[in-house]
Amino acid sequence: MGNLTINIRNWTVIIVMVSLFISCKSTSVVKDGTVDENISAKSVIRNHYYSKLSFKTLSGRMKIDYSDGSSSQGVSVSFRMEKDKAIWLSAPLGIVKAYITPERVSFYNKLDNEYFDGDFSYLSQLLGTDLDFDKVQNLLLGQAILDLRDDKYTVDITNNNYQLKPRKSGELFKTLFQIEPLNYRMAAQLLSQPLKNRILEIQYKNYQKVSNWILPNKIEVLAKSGNNSNSIQLEYRNMEFNKPLNFPYSIPNGFKEIALKEYGN
Repeated sequence: MGNLTINIRNWTVIIVMVSLFISCKSTSVVKDGTVDENISAKSVIRNHYYSKLSFKTLSGRMKIDYSDGSSSQGVSVSFRMEKDKAIWLSAPLGIVKAYITPERVSFYNKLDNEYFDGDFSYLSQLLGTDLDFDKVQNLLLGQAILDLRDDKYTVDITNNNYQLKPRKSGELFKTLFQIEPLNYRMAAQLLSQPLKNRILEIQYKNYQKVSNWILPNKIEVLAKSGNNSNSIQLEYRNMEFNKPLNFPYSIPNGFKEIALKEYGN
């Protein structure tokens, strides 16, 4: 029971982390298109936003592999999303559930009778960049987590992708984006804070077609802060669009409120 308690407590953090960051039975993986060497950065950015998904709900299962450098674990969870409103995950047997909205991050752990209900501040600190619901949703859907229309970029061809770099590189905060040429979705995103030795790197390994929509197939997330490093690999399975969903979530009575920082030690 001691090891089970440790594992469940670890999964509490893992599930919430995964919420920050979509394998189907009858889907095909989308291959790279041909790059246009004469395209402008402005056109790449415009095409990226033209490709933005429009749907109401998304649901399926998520395979998660997690490592902190000294240990690794894997689990499959149920995943539900109502666009712009909610992200919900449930571990096997409902032992741990997480519920993310634009206003809050919440989860509970039935084994230890504990819960957390707060904002994105801890998760932002954990991953080394300010996060909110829109950024979380964009990460899951293969969209840029920052608004590319707010800055000016240069474009180069790297690994058969369009690579965007800001014309003016900031001293405190640096970014780099790669966009694949077939569907103009994200191939990679890199955000770093050199002075704080923090890096957040997201790699979209490939894309899949589900009905008429293009979704990520596998995502790899690497977060470094000082000497600490966390990696998460996601594989999305049996995804469905616009299925009627509910989001059952209620913190059980008598549970003790906890601070996430105790899991980060």
